[in-house]
Amino acid sequence: MRRQKRDMSSRAYDRGYQAGVSGRSQDFCPHANEQQRYNWISGWREGRSDQWDGLTGVSGVHKLRAL
Repeated sequence: MRRQKRDMSSRAYDRGYQAGVSGRSQDFCPHANEQQRYNWISGWREGRSDQWDGLTGVSGVHKLRAL
């Protein structure tokens, strides 16, 4: 659990992916740090792509990692 909390880059990517899949705007990125913002937006882009491809709900469960 502690390792996951310390890896902020991975958490930023995961949170961005979740925001993208849920349809939130890229403007809601909460990070000011350049590296974390980059990871969040990368996750957001992949999440949006998966949403457009129809990988939401049960069909997209395999893409999510346990948080």
